[in-house]
Amino acid sequence: MNRAEKEQEVASIRSDLEQAKSVILASHVGMDVNTVNELRSKFRAEGVQYRVVKNTLAKLAISGTDMEVISDMFVGPVAIAFSEEDAVSPARVMKDFAKDHDAYEVRGGYLDGTALDVAGVKRLADMPTKDELRAKVLSLFTAVPTKFVRTLNAAPTSFLQVLTARKQDIEQSA
Repeated sequence: MNRAEKEQEVASIRSDLEQAKSVILASHVGMDVNTVNELRSKFRAEGVQYRVVKNTLAKLAISGTDMEVISDMFVGPVAIAFSEEDAVSPARVMKDFAKDHDAYEVRGGYLDGTALDVAGVKRLADMPTKDELRAKVLSLFTAVPTKFVRTLNAAPTSFLQVLTARKQDIEQSA
């Protein structure tokens, strides 16, 4: 790579990472090409970008930014996964993939100005997705009116049950 290509690559990495909600770093040393392609297709399905980067170029791209806290993780062959839409997706795909492939090593990550260790990436992966959170919020919004309607309906229903029971008592005594 000549100097101009390196500068272009640094600018490309920097622009990608500036838009990212989270960045997860991993190493897939020892995995065959078909397995890595399988991983890439899983990332694409989730809207996650996955690329192998040169450590020196990645360090240059994050220098002077909040992501500089993860510069020490760029050692040896490193691949980065990031999404502009969802902070959880890269971590979730990596965690699921690492369960089935021993050669795949999650190194850490970055989220909101904080470096994440491997345990932090696993906690991030266990968080609910946007759709799950939206469903929970929607259920909270519908729970209050539903409970209110049930409460309003409970008094007449209880009164009707009392009248029915009273009617049955009168019919039995007659």
